[in-house]
Amino acid sequence: MGQGAPVSRWTRRGVLAAASALPLAGCVPSAEAPPYTGGWVGANAERGHRVRDAAPGAGPAPQAQRRAGALVVGAGISGLAAARALMRAGIDEVQVFDLEDAAGGNSRGHALGGMACPLGAHYLPVPGERAVEVIALLESLGLRRTERGVPTYDERTLCHSPQERLFIAGHWHDGLLPPVEALPAAERAATLAQYRAFADWVERHGAGGAFAMPTARSRWSAALDALDAMPFAAWLDAQNITAPALRWYLDYCCRDDYGAGAAQVSAWAGLHYFASRHGFHVPGDSDARAQAERDGVLTWPEGNAWLARRLAEPLRERLHSGAVALRVVEGRFDASVDVWDARTQQTVRWTAPQVILAVPLFIAARLLSAPPDALRQAAAAMRHAPWLVGNLLLRDALDDHPGAPPSWDNVMYDAGSGTSSTGTAPPSLGYVDAMHQSTRSLPGPTVLTAYWALGENTPEQLLAQRARLLRAPWSAWAGAVVADVARMHPDLPSKLAQVDLMRYGHAMSIPVPGLRSSAALRALAAPQRRVHFAHTDVSGYSVFEEALYQGTRAAAHALG
Repeated sequence: MGQGAPVSRWTRRGVLAAASALPLAGCVPSAEAPPYTGGWVGANAERGHRVRDAAPGAGPAPQAQRRAGALVVGAGISGLAAARALMRAGIDEVQVFDLEDAAGGNSRGHALGGMACPLGAHYLPVPGERAVEVIALLESLGLRRTERGVPTYDERTLCHSPQERLFIAGHWHDGLLPPVEALPAAERAATLAQYRAFADWVERHGAGGAFAMPTARSRWSAALDALDAMPFAAWLDAQNITAPALRWYLDYCCRDDYGAGAAQVSAWAGLHYFASRHGFHVPGDSDARAQAERDGVLTWPEGNAWLARRLAEPLRERLHSGAVALRVVEGRFDASVDVWDARTQQTVRWTAPQVILAVPLFIAARLLSAPPDALRQAAAAMRHAPWLVGNLLLRDALDDHPGAPPSWDNVMYDAGSGTSSTGTAPPSLGYVDAMHQSTRSLPGPTVLTAYWALGENTPEQLLAQRARLLRAPWSAWAGAVVADVARMHPDLPSKLAQVDLMRYGHAMSIPVPGLRSSAALRALAAPQRRVHFAHTDVSGYSVFEEALYQGTRAAAHALG
């Protein structure tokens, strides 16, 4: 972990100047060290690149051979769900491998200053009735129970109020949808009308389970095929949804859930964000506040890492971290996986009757000695969004601007971004406060977790951002993250003790046009012979509900 020594000449203006051009342009890191320590956390990217750079069949010969009842490659949520389902069905010798040093995938956690914080996914929406795998998990963990037909949740895990706020022109506002009264007078009437038109569209077309979650349980139709075939930004243009505030918000939602802007994700995906969960509610309408109270989210200081740890605990010694799968060979009676152990620097060949690949599909295609055509086609059609997650340790509470009080989720409104099919929005998604769920009576030291979705709006921008994420030093990215949060809190640099950064080169599949309705994905979700596919890539996008479903489904196919 790299560290920087404090210097007296580092100011907020210097932070802003050093980092302002980083997200979409080449950067030259400042020679001046920041007044905080920190570095990169998580596995070194070179560990994963062993698979990318290896020639097919040219990996090191295994030094040992072992057998198991079933093998799971990948210990993200989908892999952990698959292992859980196999073990609950009586398959005791389940072995799980992951190249990271801790399980959880995009749902791993961290700690700074004795405070837990997330390294990725940080909340789980209260599940809908079709997310039966999530409901079963929450009930088994004692987080949900049903009384007289009404589900209730552990109050300690529901996000405390106030939940969200938006920073506009020096003032904080409740919620993340820009309130009409905070906009320029000339925009208000048109914006309110378009808020209502979009809400009506979501309500009418989302009825009847068309946008169910998990999506395998949705009622797919030719109309959804047509939505999936075009970019969301183009669909919005066609509907004359042009209000800057609404276009910014919809683009923000795409980047928040899918890692890329409205010009890259499909219209189906943009609408699914709302129609599959909580709808779209116009500020000030009579049912908006009541609906917001019903649509809670579950969260923990470490985010969804709390859930990942509960899923991983029963595995004990069956969970192998720092283990890089190099090659998968499917035979007539069993399948084998060659695994390189980062600790022992040795390769072991594991063999089992069934293998579940809970890794991104482009990795599965590289691992399999004879990948099926559907896997090749699906992997070629996908784009994966890079992400940056920064955890900022503060010595003291930040000063605040007028308006809505400090909340769990805090976002800055960037007027004018995401207003057209070619517009580029800033990569920052704001920050969450890790101590928001605490019961302390006075504010104090905390950890802010800042999220940057770097998928952008074109494939070229996406590739450029991934290259910068891997190439630019920690100091440059840390400066950019600090500068961004300092736009809302100018006193941040003076109270900052440490900045730890987590980078994901391929964090999640972007639901690009045509992907969700792909015949290749349907083929990979069908029962296989020896090797099954469980990653959320099979859903075309990455959320907890889909991961739990895909892992459970793949386990059922393996058992069958």
